[in-house]
Amino acid sequence: MSLTHSTPLEAAEAASKASRALAILSGEARNEALTVTHAALAKAKEEILSANSRDLKAASKAAADGKLSSSILKRLDLGRPGKWDDMLKGILDVRDLEDPVGKVTLRTALDDGLELERVTCPIGVLLIIFEARPEVIANITALAIKSGNAAILKGGKESTESFIVISTVISRALSETQVPNGSIQLLTTRDAIPALLALDRLVDLVIPRGSNELVGYIKRNTKIPVLGHADGICAIYLHESADLAVAIKVLLDSKVGYPAACNAVETLLVDESIVSTKLPQVAEALLAKGVSLRCDKLSKAALAHNLPSNLSVLLQDSSDEDYDTEFLDLILAIKTIPRGSGSQGVTLAIAHINAHSSHHTDCILATDEASAKSFLAGVDSAGVYWNTSTRMADGMRYGFGTEVGISTNKIHARGPVGLEGLMIYKYLLKGSGQTADEYHQGPGGKAWKHHRLLL
Repeated sequence: MSLTHSTPLEAAEAASKASRALAILSGEARNEALTVTHAALAKAKEEILSANSRDLKAASKAAADGKLSSSILKRLDLGRPGKWDDMLKGILDVRDLEDPVGKVTLRTALDDGLELERVTCPIGVLLIIFEARPEVIANITALAIKSGNAAILKGGKESTESFIVISTVISRALSETQVPNGSIQLLTTRDAIPALLALDRLVDLVIPRGSNELVGYIKRNTKIPVLGHADGICAIYLHESADLAVAIKVLLDSKVGYPAACNAVETLLVDESIVSTKLPQVAEALLAKGVSLRCDKLSKAALAHNLPSNLSVLLQDSSDEDYDTEFLDLILAIKTIPRGSGSQGVTLAIAHINAHSSHHTDCILATDEASAKSFLAGVDSAGVYWNTSTRMADGMRYGFGTEVGISTNKIHARGPVGLEGLMIYKYLLKGSGQTADEYHQGPGGKAWKHHRLLL
């Protein structure tokens, strides 16, 4: 890694050149680079957390002045319980994964002496633009090196102190390895984003990590493919068959565990048949954790009747906009699914989610298997869950080591994006002098064999 003051064009040209060498670097050399990087970061913990505390101090003042959102402030904190350890563990987890480069995924004998192979290879040059999230630097470094991709990182000003120290530590560590100089660059040039987004001939993929505004801006202003999601509007459907203890446990984790995360639940759909039975106990557990409940008329009336007066006065009316909002806070919008016959409730819940969610991660809480399976099949999201927290949507939790982000795209990669999402493939054809004109159905023509071979 290098902390560079280069122009965007110079950085992209260096990354493009480095990507060619990194793509053919041995798996052993790439793994060794990650071992060295992990050791260097672990040794520099005190220095890095000290820099992060300076960022937090400045960001806290900006948040108090209304210049920075509370969700960005929360994402900035490397000292949050488990965050530092998860960051370091992710590097070693990625290192220990199978090498994704050069895997043969298809072999076909087109004819005798003419063999086709499909082989995995890196995408090339990644551009990661992020707000806060200083751990992104370590995550991207691990995934990019392991997958053979070069990466240019551009961080937000709110994490400047943190990423300068982290990138300096990583840069020193990688200088002692075989990873080519220019493979991982942290660009410090101000106002560089518009110029970077114009480099579609050098940069192969943009991965934004940040607010809806940031992601939307990037998608509108580049020809480069963008991998990511603009919103994390996740919904949980409380089906009438739900186990109450499971429902409370899952909902508390999904909403309260880390409300500023993109995989936190924002909407709770509830079957009308249980708004007066199971919902009050769920609501009481959420209110006890400081969650503001924005309810439609049916759910609010049922809760007002069944909750103690000191809790019912806390209930708020929902608006239509609430069901299209990523709150990133201790706020939950509740909507009642009208009573119907058979599977009508599940159908209505699916329809609501497909119309209003961001296709990130959605969940059903149910013991009825048929209803759950209908939900899993019908919801069009990157992650669709049954009886588990939406916060499971995470590359580390999926066993990917870490992730570059979560994609709601419908091509290339979807959901938490780990190594596999940073690979493409190319076709290798090995012949012995064959020409296309030899193969035809007329006199003297040769026929294709197209015999599938074992991998």
